[in-house]
Amino acid sequence: MPSEGAIRAVSSRPMDPSTPAIDALTAQGIPFTVARTARARSAEESAALQGIPLGSLLRTIVVRRDEDAYVFVLVPGGRRFDWPKLRALLGVSRLSLPDAEEARAVTGYPRGAITPFGSLRAWPVIADASIVDLPVVAIGGGAHGVNVHLAPADLVAAADATVADVTAVEDPHDAEP
Repeated sequence: MPSEGAIRAVSSRPMDPSTPAIDALTAQGIPFTVARTARARSAEESAALQGIPLGSLLRTIVVRRDEDAYVFVLVPGGRRFDWPKLRALLGVSRLSLPDAEEARAVTGYPRGAITPFGSLRAWPVIADASIVDLPVVAIGGGAHGVNVHLAPADLVAAADATVADVTAVEDPHDAEP
């Protein structure tokens, strides 16, 4: 496992000293490494730039649960969150996705760089159950081209995440509501 707070450059891009996400993980004493790459255009490209399998790359999706209540859903690459499973887990009949401006206002992060770590508010986190047996996962590090690599158990503990089956294998023919 990487040493606590170790920073690893994946490209020759200049390294910013920190982000709120990196600061939050460091403050919690969670072991992680930072992968900084060029800004990727897809999950597949991001995983390739980081040298990890697609399924180890987690997208953080902000979901509106109520007027002023949100959750972070951690979705592995190659999968999509399943609306009926998520509604059943949360015990609600309706969920929605905020637009980019609203997501930034409630997290402090721009779309594509959202992470539960260092967010403006500690919204509940739901991690898909498919990640628990992976050796490492990568999650957004709070800026475009910045990812944090850590053990799934450390991510779940640091985020106080609920682990549940909330995804399905991505099918390009499926449309999300």
